[in-house]
Amino acid sequence: MSAQFLSEADQQRVVEAIRQAELQTDGEIKIHLEPQSSNLLPLARAKEVFLQLNLQNTKLRSAVLIYIAYQDHQLAILGDVGIHSQVGDSFWQQEKDSLISHFKAGDPAGGLVRVVQDVGEKLAAFFPKSVNNPDEISNDLSFGE
Repeated sequence: MSAQFLSEADQQRVVEAIRQAELQTDGEIKIHLEPQSSNLLPLARAKEVFLQLNLQNTKLRSAVLIYIAYQDHQLAILGDVGIHSQVGDSFWQQEKDSLISHFKAGDPAGGLVRVVQDVGEKLAAFFPKSVNNPDEISNDLSFGE
């Protein structure tokens, strides 16, 4: 499915980065990959996917979706209200720019790992890991058609 975008080894590397980032936070990070954005602007499609994956249902409203339509060369990063109110649009734009830079350099996995680490650091700053907060969202990548 996304083998043309990320190899199996790269997918595992990204999932491990999510797992490591979430060890420090009660926030959640999800990456969704699909070939095309269903004729929607990437942020509009990301909002659809966010709701489809029930990311709005986390206890602290601190989920972050990294959405990529790899054949369309489009992406969006969407944070739920809890984290967005802390970091604002400029942080998401900075992370999008970082991803685009890595993609252009032919290193999508490296870009995703870097952004997961950056987002994880922000989540840890505002939503540090507590004793009672389980992993609410699977760390696995999700895929669209």
